[in-house]
Amino acid sequence: MNENLTESLIIMAVGMITVFSILALVVVMGQLLIRITNRFAPPQKVNQSTKSQIANSNNALTTSPISTSSYNKKKLAAIIGVVEHITHGQGRVEKIEKI
Repeated sequence: MNENLTESLIIMAVGMITVFSILALVVVMGQLLIRITNRFAPPQKVNQSTKSQIANSNNALTTSPISTSSYNKKKLAAIIGVVEHITHGQGRVEKIEKI
């Protein structure tokens, strides 16, 4: 009984050390990848038209066919701004439904 217990504890310790080592390796490699990417990848530049689209998102509230009476205007402006940013000005919010 004593031999089985010590053998099981050794196997458990080896397994835990292996899992810890692999997870530590994943974290270290992830941090290294982030640092390399931040150092060598150029930052994304925001052009003037994108800034003006974001600034004019409040104007989109008045021209949008969505009734603003039932929605918070700040949330609606954020949703419209995100859609315009993702679609590069090609998309339009026509209807918002709560699921």
